[in-house]
Amino acid sequence: MRRAFLAGVTALALGLPTVAVAQEPIRIGILVALEGAFAEGGRDGIRGIEMALRSVNNQIAGRRLETVIAPTDTRPDTAVRQARKLIEQDRVDFIIGPLSGSEGIAIRDHAKTQPDKTFINGASGALETTWVDPAPNFFRFHTHGLQWGAGLGEYVVRTKGWRRIATVAADYSFGHTNFMGFAIDFCRAGGDIVRRFWVPLGAADYGAVIAQLPDDVDAIYLGLGGTDAINFLNQYAQAGSKMNFIGGTIMADQTVLTSRGRAREALIGTPTSGMISDENPDPAWQAFVRRYRESYPEGQRFPSPTIFATAYHISTMAALEGLKAVNGDLSGGQRAFQAALARLELDTPLGKIRLDETRQAIGPVFVNEVAQRPDGSLYNRMVKRVDNVSQTLGLPVAEFRALGMPGRDTPDCARLRRR
Repeated sequence: MRRAFLAGVTALALGLPTVAVAQEPIRIGILVALEGAFAEGGRDGIRGIEMALRSVNNQIAGRRLETVIAPTDTRPDTAVRQARKLIEQDRVDFIIGPLSGSEGIAIRDHAKTQPDKTFINGASGALETTWVDPAPNFFRFHTHGLQWGAGLGEYVVRTKGWRRIATVAADYSFGHTNFMGFAIDFCRAGGDIVRRFWVPLGAADYGAVIAQLPDDVDAIYLGLGGTDAINFLNQYAQAGSKMNFIGGTIMADQTVLTSRGRAREALIGTPTSGMISDENPDPAWQAFVRRYRESYPEGQRFPSPTIFATAYHISTMAALEGLKAVNGDLSGGQRAFQAALARLELDTPLGKIRLDETRQAIGPVFVNEVAQRPDGSLYNRMVKRVDNVSQTLGLPVAEFRALGMPGRDTPDCARLRRR
């Protein structure tokens, strides 16, 4: 019953107007994880969508904008099943989503079977989604997990002096991608990864991994997020262990920073990187944070927008700008709409975003450190901004491809250090 209720959430739940307009409404399908490790992030993703729709009074070119939410659980088969439902039963015009990495790869492949529909990524961050055999009708308007590692490896080697590390990361597409982005930067700066541990997404017990972690390293890279990161950190603290941490992007998102328990203590001072920084001084980001806080009462939101709220917001902004460019006309197999999306240079809360030839965003990445405010709350303090990060991290395409695809053994750190 709960899943049926979530699947039936429509425009009314997002506060859209009920007054009819002359033309047929534009129906937008939303794929978002509302179950599993990233459920809290998914709910914040919906807040980001709501904010974007309200900015245009929920209509484009005289056409009302309606949404249909299809909840997922981060599993690729669920995402594809829900995408089919959105198109075949709910008759949506296009889809925004999904949230998680392996879901994104599956939806890219599904998009190829639906050439007359447009798919705009929600928050999923696996490299393969846009790098390997991309779909011409699939667009990602935010940087992905590999890009989010830009600058972090160099920072921990040259500023922190951490050259020997062990790593623990989620054993799926996004975990591989995010780790690879960090590792390329870390190894090129002279770092050494002495041991790698991979754990399943949604694992509950990390005792065996914690017991095997070496103590002769400078830090541990932790590539977990959501409840996975919280569980690991709490169990690590309960084991009496103490070590410097380097955070994968979603380890230090607001969904983890606002958790309760001993996990929070271990995070203070942790360097991390990603598409956002809580204290980014850019006026566009500050305005976005103010609108987020004003739109939702305290207790019904996070202190600052999560990466999920930001990504879904930007994705929805892109859809709205594309619709404006074609005056709300989605006829002709949506070819004009898709062409407009491909040409967009989008002003976002993070700065200007443009797409490369695979319809993947090129944009800024932020290196942060987890810090504590006087009231005890944690946030990501920006220490560095890296602009115009491409999905090859600035490497020539041939050289990047030679590194191999994201996986348990990629990249080869010794090979990168020799370059």
